[in-house]
Amino acid sequence: MKASYKQYTLTFKRPSGTSRGVLTTKETWFLIISEEDKKGIGECGLLRGLSIDDRPDYEEKLKWVCANIHIGEEKLLQQLQEFPSIQFGVEMAFRSFHASNPFELYPSEFTTGESAIPINGLIWMGEKSFMKSQIEEKIKAGFHCIKLKIGAIDFEAELDLLKYIRRQFSSAEIELRVDANGAFAPAEALEKLKKLSDFEIHSIEQPVKQGQPQEMANLCARTPLPIALDEELIGVFDVTKRRNLIQTIQPQYVIFKPSLIGGFRGTQEWLELAEQNDTGWWITSALESNVGLNAISQWTFTKKNEMPQGLGTGSLYTNNFDSPLEVENGKIKYNPGKSWNVNLI
Repeated sequence: MKASYKQYTLTFKRPSGTSRGVLTTKETWFLIISEEDKKGIGECGLLRGLSIDDRPDYEEKLKWVCANIHIGEEKLLQQLQEFPSIQFGVEMAFRSFHASNPFELYPSEFTTGESAIPINGLIWMGEKSFMKSQIEEKIKAGFHCIKLKIGAIDFEAELDLLKYIRRQFSSAEIELRVDANGAFAPAEALEKLKKLSDFEIHSIEQPVKQGQPQEMANLCARTPLPIALDEELIGVFDVTKRRNLIQTIQPQYVIFKPSLIGGFRGTQEWLELAEQNDTGWWITSALESNVGLNAISQWTFTKKNEMPQGLGTGSLYTNNFDSPLEVENGKIKYNPGKSWNVNLI
């Protein structure tokens, strides 16, 4: 068995704003394993500035994986705990290699095209008029759940956008989620949550910056609307520490991004801890290409969570790979009649 890796830069169709800045490109890495005429591909979905493995030795670690591919998946994963995005790529590449079709990792009613996964429509930060046009676009496209990135423009303007949606659609018609990406100062967070709760918000992701468990626990205990942990899960490797985090903060929801928290195995561990503590959850992609998004979508379907998932990022790029993934009426589906075009393998 041999292995190699390739770097690839995804280009956004339009600059996409978050509270951490505006994104124009997204770097990603692919791990390709081969033996005779059989190949497998995995995506190492690194997010610069957010991934715990955004380190100077990242490429060196990929070289090490390729040089040691012969030791097998289990031993590799044990050595990669501090590199969750590479763990994800290794899991995906081996699953792809052993599959009869390298892009059908978890065969199900999803991959046959019989079932689809409800997803949220993502609204990026920007000028109020730009955000408003995105909202109209998503509603027109049949989305029943909309997620707004907030925390970068004037808070009152963001409240106006929520008011605009609620004037036209009740919470029974459109579910509203907001994602602050840690933008609120702890001293002002509760007051802002109270204002947001006027609009029957489903949940808010990461209202304050990660790494302040006591502040977050206080907020979760007093909040007028459900809080979802997201970035808070990054870099917590040990199962005991993971359990302590959930039990200390007691969030209403947790959000899983496999690329950031240790691939499917790391996600499964978090998922079981959440369910043991009666914490709701859903799964989100982390701006991967269609290769990674495909794997996450297929795995997510097997978890049978009826809530809208965060899997609608495949159409963001000008140079994504052609795939059978389609978004229709607020759901992501797999069209087995369409072909893959991935020029990396």
